[in-house]
Amino acid sequence: MAIQDIYPTALRLLGRPVLVVGGGRVAARRAKGLLDAGARVTVVAPEATAAVRELADAGLLTWEPRTYRSDDVDGVWFVQTATGDPAVDTLVASDAEAQRVWCVNASDHESSAAWTPAVAVVDDVKIAVNAGGDPRRAMALRDAVATALESGDLPLRRRRAHRGSVALVGGGPGDTGLITVRGRRLLGQADVVVADRLGPRELLNELAPDVRVIEVGKTPGHHPVPQAEINRILVEEALQGHRVVRLKGGDPYVLGRGGEEAEFCRQHGIEVEVVSGVTSAISVPAAAGIPVTHRGLAKGFSVVTGHEELSEVPARADHTVVLLMGVGQLRESASALGKAGLPGDTPVGIVENGYLPDQRVTIGTLGTIADQAEAAGVANPAVIVIGDVVRVSPFAPTHFKTADYSTTSPNKPRTSTTRVLTP
Repeated sequence: MAIQDIYPTALRLLGRPVLVVGGGRVAARRAKGLLDAGARVTVVAPEATAAVRELADAGLLTWEPRTYRSDDVDGVWFVQTATGDPAVDTLVASDAEAQRVWCVNASDHESSAAWTPAVAVVDDVKIAVNAGGDPRRAMALRDAVATALESGDLPLRRRRAHRGSVALVGGGPGDTGLITVRGRRLLGQADVVVADRLGPRELLNELAPDVRVIEVGKTPGHHPVPQAEINRILVEEALQGHRVVRLKGGDPYVLGRGGEEAEFCRQHGIEVEVVSGVTSAISVPAAAGIPVTHRGLAKGFSVVTGHEELSEVPARADHTVVLLMGVGQLRESASALGKAGLPGDTPVGIVENGYLPDQRVTIGTLGTIADQAEAAGVANPAVIVIGDVVRVSPFAPTHFKTADYSTTSPNKPRTSTTRVLTP
């Protein structure tokens, strides 16, 4: 049978009688698939595996513990042979052919009137693959297509009318490889993307031409689209039946106002899904080889966005402080921590554009870092790390390290353009 001789189609077997001849492992698998399709399944076999017997005992199918008879195909819509005996399977297939009933002959795929494809389900999409009668090849192709759909490499977007929804997707610190598989899939399904200026912006270039991108990005001190307007946009687009993805940098629930957006959508009856992302508070320091906690150096950390909150965090070098978007207030923040009792020689690291090609690292101390950052022209987006954990970075100067702190070998950042400024 040539591949050109096949006419692909899908059977709707809900409530319809089907016959499985055989009670072994293959028969059990086929019977389960037919049950999943809603068929009324009868298994004919002198012996049956535990799986078949369990389905029969549960009342999900009928098991006839006997040999096959030609009249078993009377009145059925579909037949599956799986006896393991080519002679019996051929007889069943012949009887089905005479009755003009589609039959899958497990013993001889070349002469079989129908083939069972390798099947996978992703959301509400069912993938069925035939591969010239080679089941292992079909399964490999099926798995590859399913993986591509799940990762967003293939479009799952609906083209017909559907109920509107909103997904708050954390895109990570900017590198396209750091968005989650779930986030990538939802992005591929989106009709509308409401995008920040941070996060994996390159993924926007991969969207279908008719997907609308609404830019709502903010910069420090400049919010061209106020949060109330962003909330309104999400609800309005969803009420029009669109699948909306709110693509954010980092994680939507870590200083990303995702909670406010989700609450506003739910108040207006909009279904909301939240997809956590890789927060820049942890991942960007890691890009420079700086852990936010480290045995012997720091057991905890605090994440803040401005110097006003610094009075409430422990002013100790063994408690890491992470400042997000804090470059503009760096001098005030350093002063506030110093007044709170943090020593002036406490290590400080600044990572700009984490994970991106122009990533840059500046390392100094609490007493010097403001002058260093000003001289180097450090700018947001940047993550500032304050505490002894900065000593672990491979970019920290030698005099920052001691024998106690040099037992680790953190991964070198992926970028080759990192520059280190030290006092």
